[in-house]
This record gives sequence, C-alpha cells and structure tokens, in this order.
Amino acid sequence: MSPRPPAHSLSFEIKSASLPLVSFLVKSTDLKVLSQDLQTRLGDTPDFFDNDPVLIDLQHIDDQGGPLDLASLVQLLRSYRMNPVALRPLNPAHEAAATLAGLFLTSEARTLPATAATQEVVREVEVVREVVREVAASSTAMVIDKPLRSGQHIYAKGRDLVMLAMVNPGAEIMADGHIHVYAPLRGKAIAGAKGDTSARIFTNSLEAELLSIAGVYRTSDTPLPKDVAGKAAQVWLSDDKLVMQGL
Repeated sequence: MSPRPPAHSLSFEIKSASLPLVSFLVKSTDLKVLSQDLQTRLGDTPDFFDNDPVLIDLQHIDDQGGPLDLASLVQLLRSYRMNPVALRPLNPAHEAAATLAGLFLTSEARTLPATAATQEVVREVEVVREVVREVAASSTAMVIDKPLRSGQHIYAKGRDLVMLAMVNPGAEIMADGHIHVYAPLRGKAIAGAKGDTSARIFTNSLEAELLSIAGVYRTSDTPLPKDVAGKAAQVWLSDDKLVMQGL
C-alpha cells in the first residue's frame, strides 16, 4: 500500500464555507399555481436572480396537498434564473425525490446514518435558510434623479437605492439594501429584497401603496399610522413586523 501523502502536497483543500442561499418556501404543491405566482411576482424583473443558489424549503406545505413533482419545480425555478442546489424536505418521499433531482439535503433533514466522511463534508458546508446580502462599504448606491411613472420598475441589485424624485402610484422600487426616497413615496418600495432584515426605508413623505422589508409586507389595505402618513418617516423590521417612525 502506498504511503498516504502529506496534506500540504495534495492538489486540493477542504475548508469551511458559508453559503448564502435564497430560501424558496413552497406553500403549494400545485405547479400551475406556483408558475402563475412566479410570473406575477417576477415576470417584470427577469434579472432579479442571476443564477443565485436556492434552497427549496418544503416545511411550509400542507402534507395533505398531494404529491409534489420536484423535478418539474426545479426546472420551473431555473426558468427564472434560480439555481436549486439544496432541499429541506417535509417527508421521506421528498428526500428520495431530492436524490433523483441531484439536490443536497440539509443536514438536519437527513434520516439515514451517515459515514464519518460524509459527516465531515456536511460540517464543512453550512446551508443557511435565508440569504444574507451585505453591501460592502466601498460599494456605490444606485441613484435615480427622475420621477418614476406608473408601471416603471427600478431594482438596485446588491446595493442601496437613492431616489431623488417622486415614486408615483403604480411604480415599484426595489433594493437588496436600504431605500432612500428624498421625495414623496407613493408607489411600492421593497428593501432587503433578498433577505437582509437590517434594511430600512427612508422617505420625505410616506404615502406608499406597499412597503416590504425582507419579505414582510404591508399594503395600502392597512392604512398608514396617522403620525407618519404623508410625513418624513423611516420603516424597519422588528420581530417580523414593520415598524414606522417619523423623522
């Protein structure tokens, strides 16, 4: 038997890696419904995802809702430039389907005993549930100095967004980081679009149709508090609830 070569002479290394993943929480096994909802939400923003790695989370679906065609779901997500790489299953049938689809099972979902080598590899890779996007201190915010009309959409991918003009009703602004609107905000504002719970929304006049931070929404169906409506305000996320305060 040949002697085992020293680690420093190997052509590869295995090191710990923290992988930021978008968590796609599936709530229905009906692919037709999923397809329609994806088109409604992402149809106007084909570049929202850029082959980002995705964790498919099945923990939130109704186990009585019928079987899920996981392979078709993977193809559906890929059509929106998502790259499914991992699965959090709800039952053993999902685990078997994940293997056929070439998806990695999150470590807490494994039900079969793993070898010591497999456990070591699992320890080397941390699959996180939600994406955490940090905008580097040296990065530059996207600055828009023209008003947005109804139907227009702006997305600041991987950075903050600064609006120097009005966001009219029917317009939508989105950023992975903070949103600053130095004018009336009357359309939709989505900050922390890929999961940054520390993101905030600032505006000179809060009149928004929709506010969202890291997936937590508030629409105009719920009137804005009187102390911030039409006034300078900031919005942030606390305990999965949107908090609004005057400036």
